[in-house]
Amino acid sequence: MTDGGDAPPPYRRSVLVRRLAALRGFPSPDPRREQVGTPPEAAATLLEAALAREDIAGRTVLDLGSGTGVLAIGAALLGARRVTGVEAEAGAIAAARANAEATGVEVDWRLAEVERVAERAETVVMNPPFGAQTAHADRPFWDAAFASAERRIYAFALADSRSFIARRAVARGAKVEATVAVPWELPRTFRHHRKARVDLPVDLWVLAPAEIPP
Repeated sequence: MTDGGDAPPPYRRSVLVRRLAALRGFPSPDPRREQVGTPPEAAATLLEAALAREDIAGRTVLDLGSGTGVLAIGAALLGARRVTGVEAEAGAIAAARANAEATGVEVDWRLAEVERVAERAETVVMNPPFGAQTAHADRPFWDAAFASAERRIYAFALADSRSFIARRAVARGAKVEATVAVPWELPRTFRHHRKARVDLPVDLWVLAPAEIPP
């Protein structure tokens, strides 16, 4: 396998962003589950980070809390060998299936809570709840990610979660390889939202187990 920094992605960033932006969003967003879409630009940043570390093309990818499929479908577009999306809400799974079919990629969609995930994958990607509505809603996702990832975890989190995630990583023997602030604009999604758009302080995390297999 060639060095990830030398191999160009199958899609230019502009094409990847455009294809992700065309995906259907949540049909009836549930504020209790914090069902907000992953911005296409942010999704592209995460996927490109994974691609550069050779964690997408030819790899198995697990998307925890896959929603309508932005990260899972993006991984499939970039050449993942097998992609699994785990989502607890049936309407989101239906939208994800429709998105994958319209995009022309194959993803194994699983209707389940992340606490019930028992499989492992080389790469875990996720945009978990940020805990704005339910405190600690993200914790089951991080626990599942640390239990499932063989090579790396790529995930979004609010900036004020840095100390929690770092402690969780240390407790699991994982290494924090990168924490990068990413632009994140949240459009009005739920009734309690007052502003048309809000900029959120969001980080992209890259974490690896103590030993990464070849």
